[in-house]
Amino acid sequence: MRSYKLLILVLCLFLLPTESLAAKAKVTDLLITNTSDNLLVYLKVENCFTEKIEEAILAGIPTTFTFVLELYRERRYWFDKKESFLEVKHTIKYDNVKKILYVAFAGDGKSPEQFKEFSRAKTAMSELNGAVFTPLKQMTKGGRYYLRVKAKLEEVRLPLHLEYVFFFVSLWDFETDWLRQDFVY
Repeated sequence: MRSYKLLILVLCLFLLPTESLAAKAKVTDLLITNTSDNLLVYLKVENCFTEKIEEAILAGIPTTFTFVLELYRERRYWFDKKESFLEVKHTIKYDNVKKILYVAFAGDGKSPEQFKEFSRAKTAMSELNGAVFTPLKQMTKGGRYYLRVKAKLEEVRLPLHLEYVFFFVSLWDFETDWLRQDFVY
């Protein structure tokens, strides 16, 4: 009887994915501010780099984080109205020959950057710093709004059908929960 319990315990430990034991990725430090013309968004994603993701990046596999931002206007006695939507993509690629990390930004108007330190590249990948979200002229002064944001790791595409060999790529996936921030313009 004891041997069956031990066998079941050992099987459960091997069958549980190790990623589920790691800390869950989440959006933090959400800040909404504005210039004279535009609404700006700052945020950070924590716990988005697992050991396997880091290994894949250092092996030269391009990896993309997508930030999804939705702006809603609250309306009494009716459904809230989606006013604006923005999708920002940060892609990292490691050049094994030059030992340089390249981070490209799509959707937030920043030019690509190069890094020698992996920690600085990870910071650039996991943060939005003043992303221009929507023009203020589209918003109503005194209106009640909320911003919903989430981040996710895009599906990794390996060259030459290697995804059939590396079936565990799906274990890298993460998607944060939505984070909501209410504000009055």
